[in-house]
Amino acid sequence: MARMKEKFLNEVAPAMMEKFSYKNVMEIPKIEKVVINMGVGEAVGNPKVLDAAVNDLMMIAGQRPIVTRAKKSIASFKIREGMAIGTKVTLRGERMYQFLDKLLNVALPRVRDFRGVSPRSFDGRGNYTLGIKEQLIFPEIEYDKVDKIRGMDIVVVTTAKTDEEARELLKLMGMPFSA
Repeated sequence: MARMKEKFLNEVAPAMMEKFSYKNVMEIPKIEKVVINMGVGEAVGNPKVLDAAVNDLMMIAGQRPIVTRAKKSIASFKIREGMAIGTKVTLRGERMYQFLDKLLNVALPRVRDFRGVSPRSFDGRGNYTLGIKEQLIFPEIEYDKVDKIRGMDIVVVTTAKTDEEARELLKLMGMPFSA
């Protein structure tokens, strides 16, 4: 069992029960899934760039990502409907907990001038979005083999009804929110 899942069962769940006075264990919010998205706008001119992004994301997530395609044509960006413009991966279960453990304990501390993540990035329904500027903070990515520095969005989807419940859940799981 992953450390994060153990931490949830032994520490987070009892603390959440006490703080929000849930009557049933099933009311406690849980992390449902983690979605990692990498937009690759330069794939419009050079489709080979997308392969490098897919490989980077596969090494980070430990799971093969899917290629996302444009939903509609945008002439000013030279994008036609159906063009490959990004890649994403959805993590659930054990892989999700392993990724969160790696993100919170290894990757985020490697960010330059890190002072915590924004506590305002919730969507109003208990989901949290985190933007990362470079994929180099993950230990699987070798600096010498990177063709271009790319950012990514990480969305943590929870079963929480409110942002306050989700914020408390993520804080107890070890998310380093800034003051």
